[in-house]
Amino acid sequence: MESFLEILTQPWAIRAITASVLVGLTCGVLGVFIVLRNMSLLGDALSHSVLPGIVISFMFFGYNPLGFFIGALGAGLLSTSLITWVQQNAKTRNDAAIGIVFTVMFSLGIIGISWLNNTQNVHLDLKDFLFGNVLAVSPSDVNMSIVVCLYSITMIILFYRYLFATTFQPVVAQVMGISVKATHYLLMFLLSFAVVSAMRTVGVILVVAMLITPASTALLYFHNLKKVIILSGILGIVSAIFGFIFAVLLDSNPGPMMVLVAGLLYTVSVFLAPEKGYIWKWWTRKLQNEKVINEDIVKYLHKHDIQHESDYKLMSENLDLKMNIILSRLKSLDRSGMVNMDGGFPHLTVKGVETADEIVRAHRLWETFQVNKMGMNEEQIHQEAERLEHKLTRDIVDEVDEKLGYPSLDPHGSPIPPKKFIPEKSLISLNPKQKGKIAQHQLNHDIEGELWELGLMPETSFSVYSIEKDQVVIEALKKRIIIPAQLARQINVI
Repeated sequence: MESFLEILTQPWAIRAITASVLVGLTCGVLGVFIVLRNMSLLGDALSHSVLPGIVISFMFFGYNPLGFFIGALGAGLLSTSLITWVQQNAKTRNDAAIGIVFTVMFSLGIIGISWLNNTQNVHLDLKDFLFGNVLAVSPSDVNMSIVVCLYSITMIILFYRYLFATTFQPVVAQVMGISVKATHYLLMFLLSFAVVSAMRTVGVILVVAMLITPASTALLYFHNLKKVIILSGILGIVSAIFGFIFAVLLDSNPGPMMVLVAGLLYTVSVFLAPEKGYIWKWWTRKLQNEKVINEDIVKYLHKHDIQHESDYKLMSENLDLKMNIILSRLKSLDRSGMVNMDGGFPHLTVKGVETADEIVRAHRLWETFQVNKMGMNEEQIHQEAERLEHKLTRDIVDEVDEKLGYPSLDPHGSPIPPKKFIPEKSLISLNPKQKGKIAQHQLNHDIEGELWELGLMPETSFSVYSIEKDQVVIEALKKRIIIPAQLARQINVI
């Protein structure tokens, strides 16, 4: 461990880590726009096209990092211009034009380096340019990386509005007077800077991975562009630091190890990222399926009484659910206070009745909407309403009710349960054993008066003891207080 820490404090290691961090930050930030603009292949092409510039710069300046930078930058910009010219003037597909130009430029670079090594008595290690050699980073390389990083971030901050508009709405940006072409070339110019800067750390072949992998990972976590840019830059830095550390520990090449760390972060995020991650999606689907089953059972119990073991079998057949699933869901509903299992058979509590009424209301209102507004007949509407009754929010149901003129009957002649005017968080919405407080403000003075008679003042703490079919029992003021269901659904709690 001491030898490892000693290595990290060596001047060459500090230079290597510094250059890697700067490159990771630069590529991470720029990569967001490359990915969002579907320019990943162009970034790959640009990274491969810089080799001829290195050859030409060596012929004029010798082994000079600044000369390499200027030559590679010129080659990158030339490649961008050639790709654009071929795309606009030759009958060639865009991706094919990119492939043709970058492979030709890449081949010229390899031939040029081989020619210099064979005929000019010099040694240019092709592997250093292809895969990087961060351990040979010089102070001038670090200075160049600092300049490129600061310049790139400054340009993105200054032209953020233009980059944002041309990335998501290029037509609107053009109408606003923003030059889409000029913004594109600005991004290509910055990309060329990043590629040349990364040549020493990860090499021209792997630089595209540092451009697209952190950005793709960040896009799994956020929708806000600024947050994506910040996270992508952080991921680029993390990939660079840990890639270097693992390379030292495993005696491996730092460049590929940095790319590997970035790839591992992306892989983990594919599974764990909120909303977009595989596990998150699986868990969300699982919860939604359980919610649908719970609501189907509640709606069934609202219509049918379960008084014998044979009634369970009938429920299983009607709901097309296995018995073990029904029993498992009934236990869950019992814990949430929607069902009371006293006596061994399920009965809806007042909370369960409220939920059933909401489901039935959504179902029948949507059936009415399909007939009155969509022109469907009565035979076509039931299945669609069965599916959507679990997805319609209260606000949507209220809006449908308003558009229909507050009907009292559905197309089949069944009554539509009226809207319950209850607080956003009422006493009846709590679960058994859940704690809360009486809110300062209630729906009206009558409710405040009834609470006062029960001894329940604002800010009085309580815990829900049980939820029955027609009452809610709470523990407050060192005693149990029985509250009628009609009152419980109107009491505002926090």
